[in-house]
Amino acid sequence: MRENVIGRANVEDTPELDRYYAELGAQESYALWTIANSIEPWHPQPTSLPTLWRYEAMRPLVLKALDLVSPEKAGRRVIALENPGRKGLSACVGWLYSGLQVMRPGEFATAHNHASAALRFVIEGAGAYTVVDGHKMDLAAGDFVITPNGTWHDHGVEAGGKVTVWQDGLDMLMVNQLDANFYAVHPEFRQQSNYPLNDTAAVYGGPGLLPAGEAWSKPYSPLLKYEWGRTYETLVKASAATDGSPYDGIMMQYVNPATGGPVMKTLGAHIQLLRAGERTRAHRHTGSIVYTVAKGSGFSIVAGRRFDWKASDIFVVPSWAWHEHANASEREDAVLFSFSDLPSMHALGLYREEAFRDHDGHQPLAH
Repeated sequence: MRENVIGRANVEDTPELDRYYAELGAQESYALWTIANSIEPWHPQPTSLPTLWRYEAMRPLVLKALDLVSPEKAGRRVIALENPGRKGLSACVGWLYSGLQVMRPGEFATAHNHASAALRFVIEGAGAYTVVDGHKMDLAAGDFVITPNGTWHDHGVEAGGKVTVWQDGLDMLMVNQLDANFYAVHPEFRQQSNYPLNDTAAVYGGPGLLPAGEAWSKPYSPLLKYEWGRTYETLVKASAATDGSPYDGIMMQYVNPATGGPVMKTLGAHIQLLRAGERTRAHRHTGSIVYTVAKGSGFSIVAGRRFDWKASDIFVVPSWAWHEHANASEREDAVLFSFSDLPSMHALGLYREEAFRDHDGHQPLAH
């Protein structure tokens, strides 16, 4: 790709150069100027497309897997979400993976660990649980759970529970790109819980409180489960006390209480409330985001395309794509959960953000 701009590659092909390129290829090499403009774009050029997965369409397909494959055979019974612009890469958006995992009462997934960081957001069900390095916690709809890289973790649904669906999110595609992934199965296949049920939430879940005399040194949050009830209550209280962000409404970041930073080194998560009738202004930033509708209904405009959503729908915003959100109800609030690779962007010094300045901050719709 040639560009007639000073400082950019602008070399015209000739028969002599074609022969030269062939000689370079024979030595497993190439001339940088032939691809320089493509691999160093003026701004991010994501191949991921803004996409929405409707839960009412996905749910029957996810439940169908219950009768087709067992968790023992599948390892994890998950229906992965594939971005149409990233076919064959297992990517939901960018280098983020996401899928819907389903389990029936009495089932469990074998304990394992991997170098990838993972998280879960519970969509529906009852009686589900996760065990992370011996810490067992029960799960309900709207709960957010982390399973940091290198930790043993297994999941299941108690015999007296209900069929449960949760959303998985992992950074394994990025880790694979770095050739740094590892995977292991627990020698006993299931962990024994060595602590009281929900102990991390009891010890580290207090508002602004940390246990005195204890220094948490692991590179992830000691609070492994973030409960929906407390989270939603915080959003509602904040909405009465602050105007919030013009771009995201009342947005809260799930944090490591010991550091105030993201819950894990590579993956982060947020939760945001849109007041009744609220519409945000558009902005864009580096970093890919996967949104899940935790409550309510509304629409988002992503790169000029409108996506109408309701509870449990999932949609994505590619890196550097303009996006804005709106609550469709004039009476009820709407809540969006999201996870992203923003901690990686910040750690690498790659985060950049800008506001949409035209049309009073709202994108024109693409036709």
